Amino acid sequence: MQTLVHFSAGDVVVLVVFLVAVLWVGYTARRGVREGDTVGYLVAGRTVTLPAFVATLVATWYGGILGVGEFSYSYGVSNWVVFGLPYYVFALLFAWLLAPRVREAELFTIPDRLYSIYGRACGLFGSLLTFCMTTPAPYTLILGVLFQLLFGGNLLIWLVVGTILSTIYLYRGGLHADVRVNILEFLMMFGGFAIIVPFLVSRYGGLDFLRENLPPLHLTWHGGNSLQYIIVWFFIALWTLIDPGFHQRCYAARSPQVARWGIVVSVCCWFVFDLMTTTAGLYARAVLGDGLADPKFAYPVLAERVLPPVAKGIFFVGMFATVMSTVVSYTFLSAVTFGRDLVWRWRGGDEAEAMRYTRWGITLVGVIAIVLAWKVQSVVNLWYLIGSLFIPGLLLPLVGSYTTRYRAPAPFVLATMVLGFGTSLGWMVYGAVSGRLQDPSFIQPMYPGLVVGTVVYALGWALQKNVKASPSNRLP
Repeated sequence: MQTLVHFSAGDVVVLVVFLVAVLWVGYTARRGVREGDTVGYLVAGRTVTLPAFVATLVATWYGGILGVGEFSYSYGVSNWVVFGLPYYVFALLFAWLLAPRVREAELFTIPDRLYSIYGRACGLFGSLLTFCMTTPAPYTLILGVLFQLLFGGNLLIWLVVGTILSTIYLYRGGLHADVRVNILEFLMMFGGFAIIVPFLVSRYGGLDFLRENLPPLHLTWHGGNSLQYIIVWFFIALWTLIDPGFHQRCYAARSPQVARWGIVVSVCCWFVFDLMTTTAGLYARAVLGDGLADPKFAYPVLAERVLPPVAKGIFFVGMFATVMSTVVSYTFLSAVTFGRDLVWRWRGGDEAEAMRYTRWGITLVGVIAIVLAWKVQSVVNLWYLIGSLFIPGLLLPLVGSYTTRYRAPAPFVLATMVLGFGTSLGWMVYGAVSGRLQDPSFIQPMYPGLVVGTVVYALGWALQKNVKASPSNRLP
């Protein structure tokens, strides 16, 4: 890849200081976790305070920074409607309906909940879906591309370097280290975009400049996209309700109130960050015009055009922090699923064994993410694949597990998981083989999976409800 950005010595120093700080913060966090302390390692001792909860959740949930730049450059204000609004809605629903219940359950993972409510078969299949869903591959790819963009060289090497820098401290510190590093990365991601926006306004002007230099549709809510396309993203945002990062941080919160209000405050932080990133994307289109060869590099090329040395380094540190926070968190989530919910559940042993298997999982997950990122090399395709396949199988079983009124019996839940996932997978394969997968009129694989999963789950719930209501089941 051709180097699009040129770093001064001052910029390099800023980046190196940040990376050293990440390693130091992550390494020293191991002092908070004793060997054999499963609760401390997996859920930070369930002591995460409100500020730490907000910082780690906000940083973890915002890893696709180059994708945000690409969309806001291409479609303007619609970036907020597509990547902001639907996630706020479902995050607030999660906060109000699920967060306190998740914390009160005092579990470790989503599969823990499935095991405890529905039994071994549902727990095992749910573990496989969760393990695949939490792969950090899309964010590993973004991180590798950022390194390659700055320093050139082979992408595979930077994928390995980025993975090591982002996760090496997890082996000793677990979630405690993850949270502490996320706090630093939270500050840097906001700081990076707080640097560039004032430079843009002072150099080019405000809203009048944007109106004069943007395509008219960029300042409309839809950005030229169809209503059907935008509604699709609301369905994809259902991911929020089953996101393992939300559940894990609720398990780790100091109290149910911290879990609920932490998500509410996080939504406010996401709104502010979305405002800054969308503004930067609008300026990227206004300043760079429509001649940018690859829109996903809108932010880096804009920074190269506008920012002086050191300020440019701080901005890039903000982008690195945004991505690294998601790489580390998803790597740990996937590793815990592998270590505790698959290997430990299968082999047995005491809780300390789950820690050991999780450490094995960190290496395995990192290797898988590097291979996927190297082979696919498309963040959008990775997001599309993950969201389309795994939401239909997990959504209703997991949400239903937190209510007795709308809970289906275990056999129907297992059928929902298998058929929801299997239908989406089969439909995706059919679309790929027939060549229609990219056709706008082709029904996207998530929809058939959701329909089949919903029908099966509703059938099980209705049958169970009728059995309970039957006169033969009433006490005399």
